[in-house]
Amino acid sequence: MSFLDSLLSKQDDAEIRKLNKIVDQIEDLEEIISSLSDEGLSNKTIEFKRRLSEGEILDDILVEAFAVAREASKRTLGLRQYKVQLIGGIVLHQGKIAEMKTGEGKTLVAVAPCYLNALSGEGVHVVTVNDYLAERDADTVRPVFDLLGLSVGTIITGQDPFTRKKQYNCDISYGTNSEYGFDYLRDNMVKNIDDKVQRKLNFCIIDEVDSILIDEARTPLIISGEGEEISDLYYLADDFIRTIEEADYDLDEKEHTVSLTDSGFRKAEKFFKIRTITNLNNMAIYHHINQALTAHKLMKIDDDYVVKDGEVFIVDEFTGRIMDGRRFSDGLHQALEAKEKVEINSDNKTMATVTYQNFFRMYVKMSGMTGTAKTEENEFEQTYHMNVVQIPTNKPVIRKDLDDKVYTTEKEKFDAVVEEITRIHQTGQPILVGTATVEKSEYLSNLLKKRGLKHEILNAKNNKREAEIVEKSGMLGNITIATNMAGRGTDIKLGNGDSEMEKVVKELGGLYVMGTERHESRRIDNQLRGRSGRQGDPGISRFYVSIEDEIIKLYGGTAIKKAGKKFKPDKNGAISGRTLSKAIENAQKGIEGKNFEQRKDVLKYDNVIDKQRKVIYAERDNVLKGVDLKDTILDMAKETIRELAEKYLNTKPRNYFKYKKALYQAFMPADTILIPNMSEMSVDEIVEFTFDIVSRVYSLKIMMLGEDVFSRNQENVLLNVVDTYWVDHIDLMDQMRQSVGLVSVGQKDPVKEYTIEAFNMFQSLNKKIRLETLKFVFSFEGLDEE
Repeated sequence: MSFLDSLLSKQDDAEIRKLNKIVDQIEDLEEIISSLSDEGLSNKTIEFKRRLSEGEILDDILVEAFAVAREASKRTLGLRQYKVQLIGGIVLHQGKIAEMKTGEGKTLVAVAPCYLNALSGEGVHVVTVNDYLAERDADTVRPVFDLLGLSVGTIITGQDPFTRKKQYNCDISYGTNSEYGFDYLRDNMVKNIDDKVQRKLNFCIIDEVDSILIDEARTPLIISGEGEEISDLYYLADDFIRTIEEADYDLDEKEHTVSLTDSGFRKAEKFFKIRTITNLNNMAIYHHINQALTAHKLMKIDDDYVVKDGEVFIVDEFTGRIMDGRRFSDGLHQALEAKEKVEINSDNKTMATVTYQNFFRMYVKMSGMTGTAKTEENEFEQTYHMNVVQIPTNKPVIRKDLDDKVYTTEKEKFDAVVEEITRIHQTGQPILVGTATVEKSEYLSNLLKKRGLKHEILNAKNNKREAEIVEKSGMLGNITIATNMAGRGTDIKLGNGDSEMEKVVKELGGLYVMGTERHESRRIDNQLRGRSGRQGDPGISRFYVSIEDEIIKLYGGTAIKKAGKKFKPDKNGAISGRTLSKAIENAQKGIEGKNFEQRKDVLKYDNVIDKQRKVIYAERDNVLKGVDLKDTILDMAKETIRELAEKYLNTKPRNYFKYKKALYQAFMPADTILIPNMSEMSVDEIVEFTFDIVSRVYSLKIMMLGEDVFSRNQENVLLNVVDTYWVDHIDLMDQMRQSVGLVSVGQKDPVKEYTIEAFNMFQSLNKKIRLETLKFVFSFEGLDEE
């Protein structure tokens, strides 16, 4: 038993013992399965599909299917899954998260559960963090599935819909989280059922599951359309912010907020020549000032965003990658464009949106794998109902994780980092240095250039060479600087495949990983550490921290200074120790808790709209599938008749004139004859009588126009009306979400207020859809061949 095994929780330990029994059964079949010819192995797929069609379930054939997948891997790739890889595969099939250390061969782990679940014929999605990994992993495993008679597709950026649909129709599809999510939204905007590209969301395996379901879950997926023209207020607000001083605004970096003070308000009123900036008529000016203030005082270039080729791009705070195609909402992106003096692009209108949480929860079954998930197990269980199982390593981890070194100032810290890099580099030991931001990676790069130290730099500005740079970082004498992306999913092999070099690097102590500051999340730090010490290789990791680092300054400065006093500084002024590392970890736990609350908040709001989204999308699907809409339209008519009867006939005296007039205005053709005298009828009788006339008018229109023409036009009308009003509704909901936080000032729960208002807005949306649809359907002019 490896050292890591002894650290597993009792629950994981029991789980692993149970899974080992299944793996033993798979091993017992190896001799029989390996005796099969290639054709015999391929025929197993046909046999399994037949057995499933006759009533067996996936668990009934798991042992045999895993044995077949392992043999196919051995024959085509020359790689045979270790026992721990088979354990990981079973965990994935069970819809859980397999926590497996870096270098344990997660691409190969996914092969057997992909094969087993693809036998159902309903498709398997493997989710990766970028296009490169999707293509690489698909190409790696394709020979295995070719031998077994299953198809493999890739879903990547830039594919045309025809190609994309073909890739989705494969037995197993590899793609990125955003492509799967955006395709779901786009599929629910198509005008023809054949234009949909996705099949049923059946089973997915999410690689780097913590990155996708945790780190990226604070930002929903949004499809936007062009909005209104650019306002001069962006330029004016930017000019104004450049005139203010420190006394004119309050900045709280910890809470990430900034606002004008009284003196700032007075200056704004003078600048914009208005009497009171908080007057309702001046809300647009106030909004633009706030966004310009945020852009200038809270958003930092090369940290929160970069400017490249005259455009502002968001930088993902967790991975350091450019978030291509994404823009800050509510005018903040335009404020940044004004700040950086680049072309301002128009405000976008939200047309469709979904959070990753609600998108992935639509899969019948989902699972995931990563090197780091245990710290967020509570969130995985609460949000996704997924348990985390720690899988033991194939070989013991012998990497040395050294205590943090803490310095008083950032300058002292970076000086120490450069000294350590210089010292280690002289031995030839390869070094990977992790930085938190683009700015810090370039700062360190300049320090190394001054020392004449040749190195590679990997950040959001040159991420196209990511895999190539990371793969080579284990070579003798190499120095690599990387932001937090640090090549997740790319294996760092000591010596990069050269056995002689590998031997020398191992003797030097393996890859030396240096972190130049702690990240908000312990998982990101653990990911960086995990680049070293794969498959029993030696390695070293250490973090260099300063009291001036953002995380320390904002969340743990006092506690860390206090802990630091217990230790004596070394000759370079650094202090280190377990108590100190613990204090830093506690600061991280505090931030992780806060971020979890933010994600829960995002989800609470999206849960409200998710119910509405499913109703609208189901309605669209019915139209696209050609479901007979007669009952739907007549139900709409009856509801409208009843509403108008309640309004005008449940009064004393009854207002027959207004009732008839309202019906004509709502949807009934002007030449429809209603009975002149309703005074002797009850309200219910009047409703039924009116509805009977409406039903006859409806049938008459079908006869006059022909059933095919009428149905086709009716479908187009309903689809266009639903889409038009739904887009407006989504945009209004988005605006309400931005403003609802103000109610918390009045001691009200913003989510509760949002839920109430959202319900009212959805009722209003349904009424608009109903009335607009009826108006067109009952109009001769609205129903013709054109």
